[in-house]
Amino acid sequence: MDGAKADDTSGNFRALVFALLALACGHMLSTLLRTIPAISLDVMAADFGTSPQKLASLTSIYHFAFAASQIPVGAAMDRLGVRPVSLSLLMGTVVGALASGLATGPESFLFGQFLLGVATSGMLMCPMTLAAKNMSATRFGLWSGVILSIGNIGMLLSSSPLAFVVDHWGWRAGFWISAGFGVVVALAVFALVPRQQAAHADRSSPLTQMTEVIRLGLSRQLRGLIAVALVSLAASLVLRGLWGGPWLMEIKGLSRIEAGNELGLFTLALIVGPLLIGILDRNVGHRREVLAVAHLVAVLTLVLMAAGAPHFPVSDLFGVAVMPAQYDAVLFVLIGIAVSAQPLLYGMTRQMVDAQNTGKALSAINLAFFLGAALMQSSTGVVAAVYGLPAVLLYMAATLFIGTVIFLIYTRSS
Repeated sequence: MDGAKADDTSGNFRALVFALLALACGHMLSTLLRTIPAISLDVMAADFGTSPQKLASLTSIYHFAFAASQIPVGAAMDRLGVRPVSLSLLMGTVVGALASGLATGPESFLFGQFLLGVATSGMLMCPMTLAAKNMSATRFGLWSGVILSIGNIGMLLSSSPLAFVVDHWGWRAGFWISAGFGVVVALAVFALVPRQQAAHADRSSPLTQMTEVIRLGLSRQLRGLIAVALVSLAASLVLRGLWGGPWLMEIKGLSRIEAGNELGLFTLALIVGPLLIGILDRNVGHRREVLAVAHLVAVLTLVLMAAGAPHFPVSDLFGVAVMPAQYDAVLFVLIGIAVSAQPLLYGMTRQMVDAQNTGKALSAINLAFFLGAALMQSSTGVVAAVYGLPAVLLYMAATLFIGTVIFLIYTRSS
């Protein structure tokens, strides 16, 4: 069966949808697990007898393991197929969640976080690869947005609901619940995801296939996509997970709860946005232009947000000491929707490579997403320390602009 035509039969497409929904729940679990320490860091540190700062530095092992695992996971999906890889990763996720919940100190928690980083590394790529290999280009554009929207629900689960769990049953309960959720998802994947042999299976060595992930990422055909991928997800993750709160509390004077509520609007935009972009892609097309315009809108909104700080142009223009928090709320929603054009990168990647390299190419894009997030998080810390929070927003806007320009240069003949 031709992968591009697999969605032509209604029965086949219905089965594919259920399979994708099961796999997308794995991505939701991944998004939830990576944020448990953020909401419970203080109580975990007290339990382990260490400082929150030290424990926070240890949790970075999750992101390093996550990024490094993109290469072997991408090669494995092209070599073995999505079903066995996803089931193996889900089993590893359950083990990692249990190991984290059973941790008795920083060292054992570090081990659990490493396991989780490796095991959750393919939770987004599994549904993306299955969709890419079994859907037409038009349907894939829509479903890549659906998959990301479902996954981002994990951000909502890791806010107020997780805080309630931590307050009433302790931080370990978050990992117990996640482990149970992982078992349920694994059973759904086992029941719903079909056994499919890799199309035009590549029988080269695993090392050769992993090298191919890097080669594809550096190739001219994907270079423009990699450039914007390095800054796109980084802008949303770093703003949502690191600087959004300090900006609202330190610059705008909001309480922690008020800042959390405003960031909740940002999270909702990140959930709804990919679905809206997917619908736009299916009905309008022009992926390159839509992606570029959306990221330029994100650049503009970040500049406008920075300009609303005390003694900055927009505040001076309106004659106020600082622009009100409602101003930022609107900009957060616009940024969330604009950066939700990220799924279009997956659609463009799918069109640029053949079937046997789909998993590796998508993993190269995913590697760029998370490597860029790590680089931006570390570099914005320096910018904030030296120049302040408005400079952080302007720095993020500049990197987005540069990445978008490089994207336009390298894709102009596509």
